[in-house]
Amino acid sequence: MRPGIGTAWLLHLDSGAEMRGGQWQALRLVQGLVQAGHQVRLLARKESPLMAEARRLGLEVGSLTGAAVWRLSRRADLVHAHDARSHTLAAVLSRAPLVVSRRVAFPLGRGPASRWKYARAARYLAVSSFVQQVLEQGGVPAHKIHVVRDAVPLLDPVTGGSEIVAPASEDPGKGTGLVKDAARLLGAPLRLAHNLVEELRDAAVFVYISHNEGLGSAILLAMSAGVPVVANRTGGIPEIVRDGETGVLTDTAPAAIAAAIRRLLEDRALACALAARARQMVEEEFSVARMVQETLRVYEQVLA
Repeated sequence: MRPGIGTAWLLHLDSGAEMRGGQWQALRLVQGLVQAGHQVRLLARKESPLMAEARRLGLEVGSLTGAAVWRLSRRADLVHAHDARSHTLAAVLSRAPLVVSRRVAFPLGRGPASRWKYARAARYLAVSSFVQQVLEQGGVPAHKIHVVRDAVPLLDPVTGGSEIVAPASEDPGKGTGLVKDAARLLGAPLRLAHNLVEELRDAAVFVYISHNEGLGSAILLAMSAGVPVVANRTGGIPEIVRDGETGVLTDTAPAAIAAAIRRLLEDRALACALAARARQMVEEEFSVARMVQETLRVYEQVLA
């Protein structure tokens, strides 16, 4: 495939058991690539929410197994792995050029097996500049890394929301307990959202606290809906939550989180101004079309 010419046969892999941010990004990318005229096959965990959603959208999807990766990678022009387990499967079994999306900010392993695995990919798509730095610190050559940020649809703006909303998560790496403690300090009810698109409609403030974060696609979704955001200073979050411009950054402690929430609840003019600037940023910089185009440019480099 040369830039702007022809189509490619692309194999995408994702082993996620839940429909979290990474799975939504993989789905949006696959859908965008199909719309751009490429032949795309997605392999996902059997009967996972990602597989079900891909089927609902009419995408070509199958079960992620070693045998499927071995067989289909021999037909594909390129394999794109979206998480750690599928990266390992592709590194071991694929014979097509490999592109890997890196959405987490954890340090890379230093053992020989990890070094071999990370040497196998032709390119890495880092979700933020912070993740790019983590990859470089882990020994990945800089020329192999491209920053391709997440994308979200532009939602209808929320009007008249009254709730404090945070994502529901059992992940110990997320700060759900800290947000609950902050809400108790405020004496205010907290909604833990399982379906952000639906539950953001009643939000006055969206709170996102994490102990380690590549970027935070849930934050972008809240910004897309015009909901003011409180988030903590970690990983790639400050690249999208610019304190006092597109949201409020806070320390990772219940009292600090509560103070930031109170500030936005009491100063609605500030909250509306931050939300408006954040929504404009999402519209200009975080569209699905932009993510697809930037990903295709990397594919073209690999396949040139």
